Amino acid sequence: MQASPTVDAVMAEARAKGFTTRSIKTESKFAALKLALSMVDLTTLEGADSPEKVRSLCRKAVRPFERDEELFGERLPTVAAVCVYPSLVPVAKEALSDAYGRDARTTVKIASVATGFPSGQYPLDVRIRDVEGAVRAGADEIDMVINRGAFLSGRYGEVAEEISAIKNACGSAHLKVILETGELETYDNVRRASDIAIERIGPGDFIKTSTGKVSPAATMPVTLVMLEAIRDAYAGTGPWRGYEPKMIGMKPAGGIRTGKQAWHYLCMVKETLGDAWLTPEWFRFGASSLLNDLLRTMVKLKTGAYPARYEFSEA
Repeated sequence: MQASPTVDAVMAEARAKGFTTRSIKTESKFAALKLALSMVDLTTLEGADSPEKVRSLCRKAVRPFERDEELFGERLPTVAAVCVYPSLVPVAKEALSDAYGRDARTTVKIASVATGFPSGQYPLDVRIRDVEGAVRAGADEIDMVINRGAFLSGRYGEVAEEISAIKNACGSAHLKVILETGELETYDNVRRASDIAIERIGPGDFIKTSTGKVSPAATMPVTLVMLEAIRDAYAGTGPWRGYEPKMIGMKPAGGIRTGKQAWHYLCMVKETLGDAWLTPEWFRFGASSLLNDLLRTMVKLKTGAYPARYEFSEA
């Protein structure tokens, strides 16, 4: 792979800020909120996670708002996926397959973090077994985290080979490669890490900003840099010359909490990658706290008043 392009930090930040000034027609806002809802990866990744909490998460994933038909006259979409630790994948699989509707299992994917999440520092054989176990248990998607120590030490080949090994361990499951951009220090590093990941994954896989365990997590300038790497890969104009163009997904994760922020990100995706990426198959939000704000904003558009937070169930 050729060297990655350098990033003009001032221009990246200015362009990212510009997306926050886009105006959206009132009649389009509800549709945008529904789209954002369908792109959410509803996540629980805490030490206190339990089967009961995962079952609650799955209920919320399948039916985000119990009064949707009453208020909106329609059933809202499910979220894109639930994301849990590997040990809880069987619980999510059972909950989605058996208890919450015949369409749930084909609509809501099961994602699982693996590879020594969130540090990425475990021995490679341990990380591979982690992935293989999650896939055997029923995970449709694996969220891996790169070894930032290796990357920041300049061992780019090692990072690339590890991504390839994890990709092979995924089998038919899709892979999301977490860069943990809050630890990469510069936009140039974000672009290089994006390029390395894109080269080693396939169509339908994702690159992802963050674990949600490090601050800052997703930001608009960082997401823009990653979107531009995806755009260049698809156009065949990046460091992948000689490779077939490929379509890669994007997942900003952490720090996206409001419906208004979701609009900004959707504008950025549309203007950088185009309409083809405006589906849950190609763009996700890793932001569980976002879901209820999307719902509150939808109610505000319909009724003129924000409902209280306690009116919505927690996952």
